[in-house]
Amino acid sequence: MESEKKQSFIKDVAGIVLFFVLVFLGYLFINGFVFRSFNVEGPSMEQTLYSGDKLIVNKLPVSFTHLTGNAYLPARGQVIVFKNPSYALMGRDEYIVKRVVAFPGEKVVVLKGKVTVYNNSHPQGFDPNALTKDQEGAPVSGDVERTVAKNEIFVMGDHRQDNFSFDSRNGLGTIPLNDIVGPVGLRIFPFQDFRGF
Repeated sequence: MESEKKQSFIKDVAGIVLFFVLVFLGYLFINGFVFRSFNVEGPSMEQTLYSGDKLIVNKLPVSFTHLTGNAYLPARGQVIVFKNPSYALMGRDEYIVKRVVAFPGEKVVVLKGKVTVYNNSHPQGFDPNALTKDQEGAPVSGDVERTVAKNEIFVMGDHRQDNFSFDSRNGLGTIPLNDIVGPVGLRIFPFQDFRGF
């Protein structure tokens, strides 16, 4: 009788431990490959996102392309989260949220408050802001002419006046494709501003 109680107790403890181990492994899997939450800090993405907003980033497209041995290339105009390539040097803002402006091989010119992207399909250039209603007509500061390197993208915040956004125009540089965490899928907080991207 005593032995049966002991075995039953050990079995219960083992079941509880196994449950917590499986929950922890599930959390690691979901956080690593499916989705992850991030908080917005600072004014760089205003008027689209604000400091304190809580985002859900969809990691599935990145995980899938990595499984096929390729690098994930987001869509132009998409809002993404990526690992700060200067994090080790700067020691702050390990993850950053910005908007995709240009792809590898494209030339980006920022001049007189206007952004123009040049590529083989548009040798005369086009305004990438016209592709997203969030950015149409937004003023832009800076004087930049840069060709995006292979396996990198050019990103900008949505608050493009003065130095509100630390991005590919002014010190952050272009972003390696392998540093992309994923596209922003949802803003879940504040609740009254819930939206998809």
